[in-house]
Amino acid sequence: MTSAAAPFGRALCAMITPFSPTGDSLDLSGAQKLADHLVSSGCDGLVLNGTTGESPTTTDAEKSALVREVREAVGPGVPVLAGVGSAHTAHTVELARAAELAGADGLLVVSPYYSRPPQAAIEAHFYRVADAVGIPVMLYDIPGRTGVRIEPDTMLRLSEHPRITAVKDCAYDLLGSAKVIARSDLAYYSGSEETNLPLRAVGATGFVSTVANAAPQAMRAALDAFDRGDVAAATAHHQRTLTLVELMMAAGLPGTVTAKALLGALGLPAGPVREPLQPAATEVVDGLLAAYGELVRQD
Repeated sequence: MTSAAAPFGRALCAMITPFSPTGDSLDLSGAQKLADHLVSSGCDGLVLNGTTGESPTTTDAEKSALVREVREAVGPGVPVLAGVGSAHTAHTVELARAAELAGADGLLVVSPYYSRPPQAAIEAHFYRVADAVGIPVMLYDIPGRTGVRIEPDTMLRLSEHPRITAVKDCAYDLLGSAKVIARSDLAYYSGSEETNLPLRAVGATGFVSTVANAAPQAMRAALDAFDRGDVAAATAHHQRTLTLVELMMAAGLPGTVTAKALLGALGLPAGPVREPLQPAATEVVDGLLAAYGELVRQD
């Protein structure tokens, strides 16, 4: 589903980047196979080259190649967004232009990390990127990773730019998010699975989910029920995902590690993680499989 209120659909997957068995190169045929599987299993759109896609350890050329191959695999009717964030504004602009040329429908742009710029500098950074391309921009607010958030008032000013149309929200500030949702036309996407339903209840559009790599149908079930007006069913679906969400996203390992471990165990393309990340231990994989199996049985 895409509309003015949901420009990229509602259920988006922050897709992992499949690598060859050695991790030295992309598994582009595997990426195409996984992308097709995710779309056929309930994802409205895909977000490539984000942190889940190991963007810190993929080259600029690899990022463009991934966008081109996935674009070809899913066809023109499925929104494909490309993560282009970096700590350097000029490099972010280069990545943004390259992603547009590669066929991306939109860009995921995180606020500059580590340097902790003030709000005026963050605002200028996003304007530079949005002015450099002709496709929509999704702002990525994740202060736990960047060191500084995009404040609600900054978000409201940025919403006036014609190409800044959406937000991936990992700020854990329900009041601030609700304020921006109420006062702007930005399409809000939860970036933290445990907030998918709470944010939808205050007007958010949908989600960008790492867990959707392994359980796309289960992750979207709560949204589907809520949009049917069945709040009790939405709550039940949301609660059923919590064990897997906790194991994948809040058990001490990055979501990339757990997503690749589970996908590999399920026989789907994934490959290893690149250093400095390390593979999940056998007992972690066993726990993920058990939680996944229980979720599938319940749904």
